[in-house]
Amino acid sequence: MSVQQTLPLPGITPHRTENYRSDHLLVAEMVDRGSKVLDVGCGDGDLLQLLERRGIDGRGIELSREGVNRCVAKGLAVVQGDADTDLVNYPDDAFDYVILSQTLQATRQPKVVLENLLRIGRRAIVSFPNFGYWKMRLQLLVGGHMPRTESLPATWYDTPNIHFCTIKDFVQLCGEINVKMERAVALDLYGRPLRLSMPWWFWNMFGEQGVFLLSRAEKAK
Repeated sequence: MSVQQTLPLPGITPHRTENYRSDHLLVAEMVDRGSKVLDVGCGDGDLLQLLERRGIDGRGIELSREGVNRCVAKGLAVVQGDADTDLVNYPDDAFDYVILSQTLQATRQPKVVLENLLRIGRRAIVSFPNFGYWKMRLQLLVGGHMPRTESLPATWYDTPNIHFCTIKDFVQLCGEINVKMERAVALDLYGRPLRLSMPWWFWNMFGEQGVFLLSRAEKAK
């Protein structure tokens, strides 16, 4: 399992700044200014607002009507839609980047969704909570119940998340569908990047979430 692992771009703030989540700040640093971006599962539009502040042309798609209404009230270009069913309606190469932030685990067909992200966009940025995180393992081992954390607070019977995965699982999926990893960052519980030199098993154990910048791998001639 190999990939170029790099830390966030210079200037990234690992802690919350101006009320933005640390993973949103990292995602925003991965997007080139002036790019056209689609944020899939954009929620209340916090990330879209951050992107627009950086001179990025952002659009959003959100499943919940409440989320769409809150985004529109902020002046954001957001439509209601489902990542599992509506991404197929977008043309190839419609965006420079397509972002799926903390939403992959809530999709019914994550593999198909990931393939669509990289069809619609020249690059994709995916972030998700790492179910291999040591606190989750400990809750299963000692407590004998489905884990609950700050990033995954819902009970097992009331959660929108249906496909939990680990950082290792995601890396393996990218290999299966021939996706190139341009950047990979694991964040700890406090939103700080784990050290670059650490092996994958360490990221999988101590990374509370993963953030990946992806592109299409070149086809073999």
